[in-house]
Amino acid sequence: MNVEILHQPDSAIAKVTLAAGEELVAEAGSMIAMSGFVNVSTTLRQGKGGGILGGLKRMVAGESLFLSVFRSPSAGGEVFVAPKLLGDILLYQMVGNGLVVQATSYLASESNVDIELGFQGFKSLFSGESIFWLDISGYGSVILSSFGGIYEIDVNGEYIVDTGNIVAFEKSLTFDITKASSSWIGSFLGGEGLVCRFKGQGKVYCQTHNPTAFGQLVGSQLPAR
Repeated sequence: MNVEILHQPDSAIAKVTLAAGEELVAEAGSMIAMSGFVNVSTTLRQGKGGGILGGLKRMVAGESLFLSVFRSPSAGGEVFVAPKLLGDILLYQMVGNGLVVQATSYLASESNVDIELGFQGFKSLFSGESIFWLDISGYGSVILSSFGGIYEIDVNGEYIVDTGNIVAFEKSLTFDITKASSSWIGSFLGGEGLVCRFKGQGKVYCQTHNPTAFGQLVGSQLPAR
């Protein structure tokens, strides 16, 4: 499988070229275009993280109940996938390591990659963001999306990231949800609110814009229904 990211960083789209018999699993509704001979099916994904329970857990996490599977019967089948929001795309290679992904940032992956719903503890409950995250493992390519540009931070010790700007982080890191400043009042009056304090060694992937804050800003400008 070959993945080429086009039109970065604000309107990114992924062009995936499949070998004969290869499959691409993608979030339902993310396909933009594909070769005429590529076969597509809708599934609840059997196996680990699959079936009815797996689909329902993804729906709770903010993902679609269904996944689309694209299979190329011959070499050279192309599939274009893109996120719903304007932004960037990250190609991440799974090599047996674990990756925790914000629910709405998953776009597509190879069929050997497992997608599980991961509950990151009650500390996520107070983050103001998704309680549930996707726990990704296995081997192969994972395609993630962001709102705005995406960038990586190499953590070696401690690093603080706003909860709404997290796309994904490696499971070698631990984290705690905490206030941005020394006092709760100062944190919220300053507009920073809650942040995620990562500890350990690993990578954190961030997005330049916070979709929740953007939605609140745009929503406040819309006329009342």
